[in-house]
Amino acid sequence: QVQLVESGGGLGQPGGSLRLSCAASRFTFSSYVMSWVRQAPGKGLEWISDISSGGGTTYYADSVKGRFTISRDNAKNTLYLQMNSLKPEDTAVYYCAKKEGVTRSYYGMDYWGKGTLVTVSS
Repeated sequence: QVQLVESGGGLGQPGGSLRLSCAASRFTFSSYVMSWVRQAPGKGLEWISDISSGGGTTYYADSVKGRFTISRDNAKNTLYLQMNSLKPEDTAVYYCAKKEGVTRSYYGMDYWGKGTLVTVSS
């Protein structure tokens, strides 16, 4: 079955940076749109970013545009999220997700991982 394993979370400082990774397996990674979403404690799922199957087209939520960068290395079956200029409101569990197509939302997610916690605090 599809497997997605996020890593790279931890404690970040306001204004600092973190890079998240998502290792994908058991499906043809290069054929699918991928996404990052997040869920803050006690809140609903928030879509963050989509990336096309080849990595050439990206989309971002307004809340992270200009600060976060989604990328992928299809040869390594790995998805990345570079997080810069971190804010306390970025604190959340971050999930990578496989999608059937770009939706610019959490709709269309077929599978997702267990998540990695990012805490932004001084």
